[in-house]
Amino acid sequence: MHPKLTEFYQSRLEETAKALRKNHFAAHVTQTAADAKKLILHTLIPEMKPASVAFGGSMTMMETGLYEDVKALPGLKIFDTYQYSLPFEELAEIRRQALLCDLFLLSANAVTEQGALVNLDGQGNRVAGLIYGPKKVIVLAGRNKLCPDEFAAMEHIRDMVAPVNAARLNKKTPCTATYRCQDCPSPERICNTWTITMKSWPKERITVVLVNEDLGF
Repeated sequence: MHPKLTEFYQSRLEETAKALRKNHFAAHVTQTAADAKKLILHTLIPEMKPASVAFGGSMTMMETGLYEDVKALPGLKIFDTYQYSLPFEELAEIRRQALLCDLFLLSANAVTEQGALVNLDGQGNRVAGLIYGPKKVIVLAGRNKLCPDEFAAMEHIRDMVAPVNAARLNKKTPCTATYRCQDCPSPERICNTWTITMKSWPKERITVVLVNEDLGF
């Protein structure tokens, strides 16, 4: 990538971080995913001192290796919400229990330059942990998640993020063939709950770590 394009994204990320802080989020900007992991593993988590950790579904967590790295930390109770081989009822119960953890880690479908988080969820456990329950939340998001405002974020999610995720998960929905949202009635639909987190309450309960790299969808 040309250095000037990196500078462009850095400027946008810094502006977005300022907007997030104005909206009572804690916010950090890192150059690489490796920098973000170092910040989370060696600074943020030790400062938060969690006894238990859980995860919201996230390609970013998996791509960066943060999921495995956090699980390897000593002394933490892990609510492993990624055990997809478990029967649905067992995994659903783990996800329900995870809402009472000390620290919840996830990504966001979009981060607006106005300082809000926009998400579209299937079952709702991911956005539930973001909104309420866990004492602290860390959101890791690449520069590809930046959108000018909430309307652009929702359009981006419907037009690209949701169809790609449905295809990745092998869902039997029309969008996996057309890569266009059909607003379908399919029982396997993953687009069920919109959330717009405009501010963090209590202040700095949610920490957003922005990365000057593309991560996830």
